[in-house]
Amino acid sequence: MTGWDIDPAGVSGVLSKSGTAAKNMSKAGGAMQSDLESAPSAAGTLTSQFGPYTSTAGVVGAALAQFAQHWNRDLLYIAKRTEKSLNGAAGATTAYMHGSVEQAANAQEEASKEPKIDMPGAGQTGRRTEGR
Repeated sequence: MTGWDIDPAGVSGVLSKSGTAAKNMSKAGGAMQSDLESAPSAAGTLTSQFGPYTSTAGVVGAALAQFAQHWNRDLLYIAKRTEKSLNGAAGATTAYMHGSVEQAANAQEEASKEPKIDMPGAGQTGRRTEGR
């Protein structure tokens, strides 16, 4: 006995629903990122009353920038983890349907690996864990 007992139609239904949820989550994340970029200027700026007269982000804008910087890596991790999980489940099920339990196990193992997150200039991989 192989230990595999997969209902391909059930997996397909779950992947379809999960894919729709992931797409909605991606749209919401993209909208949030766009809003976080424009929100600081809408929240106002601080201007020095003594020359040179330069403006910097206000308190709300600075807080929003810190929020985005703090959570951006985790949000990217969630997106990559979701993508790998859905693709891995689909690949394992396809291999299983074609009778290759070994290929299915390989697809499952590959999907369980940590995703690589490439942040501009960071050069780090995986999930942010410091500061928790």
